[in-house]
Order: sequence, then structure tokens, then C-alpha cells
Amino acid sequence: MRLAFFPHILFCALLGCSLTAIAAPVSAEIASPIVEKRVTVAPAVVLRVIEAGQSKGPPIVFIPGWGAGADIWRAQIDRFDETYRIISFDPRSQGHSTKTVSGNTPEQRAVDLHVLLTKERVHRPVLIGWSQASQDIAAYVLRYGTRDISGIVLVDAAVSDGANSIAERPQEAAFQFRLFGAYLSDQKAYLRGMFGAIIRKRQAPGVVEQAIATAMRTPPSIGLSMLVSDMFTVDRRPALAKMDCPVLIVAAATSEELGRQKAEVNAIKNGRFVQIDDAGHAVFLDQPDRFAAALAGFLKSIR
Repeated sequence: MRLAFFPHILFCALLGCSLTAIAAPVSAEIASPIVEKRVTVAPAVVLRVIEAGQSKGPPIVFIPGWGAGADIWRAQIDRFDETYRIISFDPRSQGHSTKTVSGNTPEQRAVDLHVLLTKERVHRPVLIGWSQASQDIAAYVLRYGTRDISGIVLVDAAVSDGANSIAERPQEAAFQFRLFGAYLSDQKAYLRGMFGAIIRKRQAPGVVEQAIATAMRTPPSIGLSMLVSDMFTVDRRPALAKMDCPVLIVAAATSEELGRQKAEVNAIKNGRFVQIDDAGHAVFLDQPDRFAAALAGFLKSIR
């Protein structure tokens, strides 16, 4: 997740302000049958993978953002599993997957994804990546192209311009580094602040706490290296011109990267843009109906 999405609420949380409203009970959707498995994608690297659904349409691969696991997508999985084969997973060093001291980059996670798709015989999927996973998809496209991909959905994150961002947006970069320090200083308080900012609507019981617990499984030193690699190391914008398949960009109206996300559509041959109002960074949690409608329309258009 791009840390710029939650400055004010994060610091409120670090000062001890209450964020309990985000976890207020609401009715949960009926859970769909899930098959959980472990898939080896590199020597001594095993990913937790969940699968559900039918094989009537193109497979959908939901990729979580920084610190998150496959379960963050559960409500959307439940909406689409009657029509599509659904795959999601905990990326390396996140959730219940293997923690590694190296390879915690979008480029290596792209390789992991390619191995996972090959091993699980996932043919011509639609890749849906939230936040940090937008970088993973960009890295995937730069390495493998889109010949074997039916479509791409980038959720509320601009593709990184790498070290250029430090010179072009120095105040934003400086703020990010201050947040890095807060994360290293008190991981749990930081994560409570983060999820309090990016999830603005009431969720079903346990959703927010599970998200925090999942993110706590990533050691802070590894989590920090992931963030730096995500934001500042590689200019992945050339991937946009290489996206030959249909692409949907879904952005929260409140995103600090809204303008950059809108501009990306012009660099994509077959791109379209949807803005979702009244939502935080986790648009698919804050506005699940609107997100699902946008995704359903996109999937119908490429079947």
C-alpha cells in the first residue's frame, strides 16, 4: 500500500486517538467454499493459495497489497465465484507464506506469480492488483508481456516512476520516509493507523482485526524493504505501453494519486478508468457494490 494514502489518521492513531468505528459490526456475507493449498514458487518459498468458483469465464487472480493476504479479497471472491474460477494468495513474506530476507520486490513477486499461474494451470487470467500489487503487475508485464493475459485491473495505485519521484515530488518522498520511521518504531500502532485510514466504512466483525494481524506477520525490516522497492527503486511506467490487453483502472476519488492514475489511461492502448466516490484506498471494501459492478462490466466486455 502506498503510505501517502493515510497521513492524518495514521498520526492520529499513533497519538492514541480512537479508530474503533471502522470495526463496528455489520452483517457478513455468506462465505463461499474455499480450497486452501500451498504452492512452491521458488526454492524454500511456499505461498498460501486459496481457490474458489467455477471455470465458466476467464480465471480471476486477486492480488493483495502490501502487508495483506488473500483474505482481504474475500467479499469480492464471494461475489464472483459462481461464474469464475478465482485464485488469490499471500505473496512472499506476507500472511502465511514463507518469509524471505531477499526477493521482496515487485520484480521477484512477478516471477512468483508466473510460476504460480503455470503450476496451477491458470490460463489467460484477469490479473487484479490492489495498491502494491499494481507494481507487481507492472513488473509482470515488463518481464512476460500480456500475450497470456485476458485483462488487467489496477486498483487505486499509480505505477511507480521509481527514483524520479524523489526529485519530482520531494515533499511526498520526505513524508514517506517519516512514515517508514513510524512503522519501524511501533508496527502495530502504525498498522492500526494505516487500516483506519484506508478503510473508511464499517466492516463485518473481524475484518479489520484480521487485516492487522495478517500485516503483523511481516517483520518490519522486510516490510520496509518492500515499500522502498515498491516506490523508489524502479521506473515501471514503460509497462503501461506494453499492456496490449484490456485494462481497467479503478481509483478512489480521494486518492492522492488520482491525477496520475487518470493520466495512465492515455498510455494504455485499451484502457478505461472508473472513479469511485466516498471510499478510501481499500475501495473494494468501502464500496463493494460499486467496485463489483465496475469489475463485472469489465469482465463481461472481455469474455
